[in-house]
Amino acid sequence: MQNKSFMAAFLLPFLLPLVLTACGQSDAKMAPAFGRMTSDSGVNIRLPNFTALVKKEGPAVVNISTTQTVKRQVMTPFGQIPRLDPDDPLFDFFRHFAPQRPGPQEYQTQSLGSGFIISEDGYILTNTHVIGNADEITVKLIDGRELKAKVIGQDRLTDVALLKIDAEGLPIVPMAKADMAHVGDWVVAIGSPFGFENTVTAGIISAKRRSLPGDTYVPFLQTDVALNPGNSGGPLFNMQGQVIGINSQIYSQTGGYMGLSFAIPIQLAMDIAEQLRETGTVSRGKLGVQIQEITADLAESFGLKEPTGALVASVEKGSAAAKAGLKAGDVILSYDGKKVASMSALPLMVARTQPGSNVEVTVLRQGEKKTLDAVVGEYAAQQVAQGGAAKPSSGALGLVVSPLSSVQQQQAGIDHGLLVRQAQGPAADAGIQGGDIVLAVNNDQVESIQQFKKLIEQHHGDTIALLVQRNGNALYVSVPMQTG
Repeated sequence: MQNKSFMAAFLLPFLLPLVLTACGQSDAKMAPAFGRMTSDSGVNIRLPNFTALVKKEGPAVVNISTTQTVKRQVMTPFGQIPRLDPDDPLFDFFRHFAPQRPGPQEYQTQSLGSGFIISEDGYILTNTHVIGNADEITVKLIDGRELKAKVIGQDRLTDVALLKIDAEGLPIVPMAKADMAHVGDWVVAIGSPFGFENTVTAGIISAKRRSLPGDTYVPFLQTDVALNPGNSGGPLFNMQGQVIGINSQIYSQTGGYMGLSFAIPIQLAMDIAEQLRETGTVSRGKLGVQIQEITADLAESFGLKEPTGALVASVEKGSAAAKAGLKAGDVILSYDGKKVASMSALPLMVARTQPGSNVEVTVLRQGEKKTLDAVVGEYAAQQVAQGGAAKPSSGALGLVVSPLSSVQQQQAGIDHGLLVRQAQGPAADAGIQGGDIVLAVNNDQVESIQQFKKLIEQHHGDTIALLVQRNGNALYVSVPMQTG
C-alpha cells in the first residue's frame, strides 16, 4: 500500500473463514462520570469512568453477521485442458494456447459488523457497507438470541442502513439532541472488532464536520477512538450515554486502527432512517452545480475578506441552478438564508432540501452580491455522473455497454464492437463479465449501441448468441433472453 493513501477501509466487515418509533431519553441516574486517582506528587487527577454507561447502554448494541453468495468467472478451455481457476498459476499459460469459455462459479462469503437498536419493536441502525448485498442477515443480541433481519432500506451516499428484526420489548439507545458533540468531549464506542463482541473503546472527539474523499453528504465526527474491522455500524456514545454517531470509517495506511476514526452524526442518520422506514428510499434536493473550495488566493481574487463560500465551476444545463440564473464564477455565500461557510457545507444543505422547494441563493458576482430564487430539483442516485461515454443498459440481457475508443480498438486489434462495463442477470450467469468486448449478435457485427439494442429487440427466441472477445480470444456465448 502506498503511503498517504486514504483507505476507504470503511471498517470493512471482517471476513471470517469459518425507524422508527420515538426513542426515549435516558433519565436513569448514572454513576459519577469521573473517578479520582492520586499521582506520585499527590495531585488529584480526574479520569473518566464508563462503567455505568456500558452497563446501561451495552445491551442495545448488536452483532450483525451476513452471508452472501458471490458469482465469479472461471475459464473452461476447449479440448482436453482441465477447468482452471483464474488464481491458478497455470491459468495464464493455458489461456494463450486455447480459447476459453467463460463460466460462473458460486461461493459464499461471510462478514461481521455492528449495529444498535433504536426502537423496542426491533428497528436497528447500521452501515450500508456492513450488509452490502447480503442474502441473509443475522442479528445476535446480548442475551444470545440470534434473529434473522430484514432490510427496510439502505442509503449508499450516507452509508446508513435500517434493519428490522421480529422482536418486542428490546432495549434501546437514547439519542443525543442536535449538535451536542463538542471537540474535546470524551466518547465511547461499543462494537465487535474482528468478531470480539461488545468490545468497548474510548477517546475524544478530535474534530467536527470533516469532509472525506467520496463522502460529499456526510459531515463526519472525527475521533481518536480505537476502531477496527467489525466496529462498523456500532454506536458512538457521549458521556451521558446518548448516541451521537454511527462508527463508519477509519483513516489507515495498514487497514487497522492508526488513531483516526470517523462517525456519521446521529441527526443525519436518523433523518435518513426515518425516510427509509416510511418509503424505503431517500429524497434529496439537487441544485445542479459543480463547486470548488475558496482558497485564500481565490478569496483575494474575488474580493472576499476571508475564504468562505463555494465557487461555482460549472452549471448543469437545464438544472435548478441554470433556471435560477447561476453562472460559473459565482461564489455562493448563502443558501436558503444560511451562510455557506465552505464548499463542503453546501451539498449537505442542498441534499436536505425537499425537492420542489423555493430557496434564495445569495452569490457574489463580479464584486456585487445578488440574490437568486431557485426551485430545487431532485437528486436521483442513478443520475450520479460517471466518467466516459453514456452507458445504456440492455434490460433483456443485463448488460451495460459503451463504445470503444480508438485506443481500445487498436489494443484489441478490432475496428468494431462494444465494451462491457457491467454484466448482471442472464449475461452474468452466462459468463460474460466487465471488460469483455461484444463483437456480434448472432451473425450481425455490432457497430453501435443503438444498433446493438435494435438487434436484441428484433431477436425472437429464448436465447441469443453473442460473439465475445476476451484476452484476444473470441467465442460465442449463449445468453437466455430475459422477459417481462
